[in-house]
Amino acid sequence: MFRSWLAGMTTRGTSFLAAGAAATIAGYALDERSLLCVGVALIALPVFTMISARRARYRLSCSRSVSPPRIPVGATAHVTLRLHNISRLPTGLMLAEDSVPYALGARPRYVLDNIERDGTRTLTYALRSDLRGKFEVGPLQLRVADSFGLVEISRSFSGRTNFVVTPRVYPLARTMISRAWAGEGDGRSRLTATAGEDDVIPRSYRDGDDMRRVHWRSTARYGELMVRREEQRWRNRATVLLDTRAAGHMGSGPSSSFEYAISAAASIGVHLAQEGLSGQVITDEGTSLAAGMMFEDMLLDALAVIKPSRTNDLAEGFKVVRASGAGVTIAVIGRLDAAAAEQLATCRKEGSQAIALLLDVRSWAGSWPVDRAELDRAGPAPTVLADMADAREIAPAASVLRAAGWRVIGLTAGTALDVAWEQLPRAAEMLVPAASLAGGDPAGRLP
Repeated sequence: MFRSWLAGMTTRGTSFLAAGAAATIAGYALDERSLLCVGVALIALPVFTMISARRARYRLSCSRSVSPPRIPVGATAHVTLRLHNISRLPTGLMLAEDSVPYALGARPRYVLDNIERDGTRTLTYALRSDLRGKFEVGPLQLRVADSFGLVEISRSFSGRTNFVVTPRVYPLARTMISRAWAGEGDGRSRLTATAGEDDVIPRSYRDGDDMRRVHWRSTARYGELMVRREEQRWRNRATVLLDTRAAGHMGSGPSSSFEYAISAAASIGVHLAQEGLSGQVITDEGTSLAAGMMFEDMLLDALAVIKPSRTNDLAEGFKVVRASGAGVTIAVIGRLDAAAAEQLATCRKEGSQAIALLLDVRSWAGSWPVDRAELDRAGPAPTVLADMADAREIAPAASVLRAAGWRVIGLTAGTALDVAWEQLPRAAEMLVPAASLAGGDPAGRLP
């Protein structure tokens, strides 16, 4: 009981109690009435303050909002706390402290004095994280203190708010994966020429769409320009394979090759979703992270919490890719030897397109941070970046994949993803017979 009372005392309050006890004992022992009165007063002041603080039943409501609730790594979100005094008495001096995970920074603290009856106070602070993940913000803790600073009682709300930090997403050039890859060009028109009106699924017009594909009935119905999008999922789809093996990556923290691969998969997945392709993102374990037409939010939420796997090979992932059917196949791979490259090469279906982004993981061994602003100031990266990477660890795997008709690009720790993406050929260059892909371009160089 005595300890519970002392738990609410500040250092000043316990000092008053100790001094009062000492003065009381001394006054009684020396028969000094004035000293005894001082000792009793020193003891009574913190005691009565504690009683009044505990009896002051402030009724406060708290609401918290995070805007936006999902941000990429390195971005900033804003938290707004709203305290409302719904009791009949004004509050005293209070210290408000919101619980924030260590990765999001220091805990914000605010001193609030005298919230009037039915009054409100709005508190705001910023959140920023260099680590992706799903975090929980809250609960808000209040410390009620008296005017003398003798007593401090803590109270806590129960409300918590989820906050998601997703991988950094880079905008990718639209011409690199166009609808022609997915069979929406002239060849696709011939395939679907016999389809009836019931097989047509219209969508909004985008810059670059062929005016011959305008669906006038839907345009009149929706009041905006609509184009035909025939539901041919076996053609209009893309599969992204993400290598999450711990043994397939190097480096640590945000500057590791694993985090680079996560960011690449997120950027490609968002790009596919914005292009209207039916996407599927799978891991080396064969697990599907997201699938469907508009899977952008689902994918980012999954990639925000993904961790390195303990698998040693990509066999399960290859099996799912082979079963996914035709369409565009994009692989984001870490360490890959020639034997595993031969298995990956068989995942490409006849007549379909395939891209491999091979990470030269040894360049991440030093785990040095890449300054994106410095890369932007340096200007566009030369196209020889892929050749420089080919000269290193990924050369055997790149050679095997190119011979099987894959388009391969090597990535190093200093390569900006969007710059590397622009090294891929245009869609028109991809739509060539498979035989010429396998036999042409003996050097295997990217344009």
